[in-house]
Amino acid sequence: MDCKASATREDLEFILLNEDAQPKPLPLSLLADITSDFSDKNIIGRGGFGIVYKGFIGNRTVAVKRLLRVLHFDEDGFYREIKCLMKVKHQNVVRFLGYCNETRGEMAGFNGTLVMAQEEERLLCFQYLSKGGLNNYINADASSALEWEQCYRIINGVCQGLHQLHQHNILHMDLKPENILLGNDMVPKIADFGLSRRLHEDQSYVITKNLCGTRGYMAPEFIDSNPENRAITKKCDLYSLGVIIMELLTGTREQCAVNDVLDSWISRLGESKTNEVTRI
Repeated sequence: MDCKASATREDLEFILLNEDAQPKPLPLSLLADITSDFSDKNIIGRGGFGIVYKGFIGNRTVAVKRLLRVLHFDEDGFYREIKCLMKVKHQNVVRFLGYCNETRGEMAGFNGTLVMAQEEERLLCFQYLSKGGLNNYINADASSALEWEQCYRIINGVCQGLHQLHQHNILHMDLKPENILLGNDMVPKIADFGLSRRLHEDQSYVITKNLCGTRGYMAPEFIDSNPENRAITKKCDLYSLGVIIMELLTGTREQCAVNDVLDSWISRLGESKTNEVTRI
């Protein structure tokens, strides 16, 4: 999937403005241009697999994820992520705009001589969501805390997005607040499909030898299973979803007893009703 793309700013803007448009290959030169050559001032996020930059198309903004150049890069994982992103279009799944996979040569010193080193550049381009991750609203101070109605809409949206993924036999495998993004309208969108797996039509699980996901959001039965024979199922995502709901309702990322969750839920629902009466 070496990306010899010729897409222009106008092409990318068209994809951004038209939800029915298909993602397409994007040239590295275009992504470098819209991020001011991947300037540090445009960095909006960092992770174990890459750096996310703001990109500017006229008066509109996109997010560009530049994957880290590592010795043993998971090429199959990169292609798998693109396939998952292109498969699903839903209001609660982040919009995928395009991808880039280019090889470029660069002169570098090696054993006292100059050699032409081949560098792989792999990037993904998405819609930009200005409110960031859901994690920003958990453990938040009073000014940023979510009201019950907002919590309900976010929970409902994440459930709808996850249901859509599972309808397409896609297992996310890294569902957590950081991977649920919010725009100005606070509509949640599931993001980051770097660990995702897709089941064949006749499959209900896939086997892996790797622990994939984030501690605290991985199902105990997945963690504790035979390291040579770990089964990935839709239940893994449902466990992660349950943890997220609990954190959102309690306003904390610390583990809570069931009664504490219920007490917090009832309290926040009561506050929401009081605020509603006050507004009336």
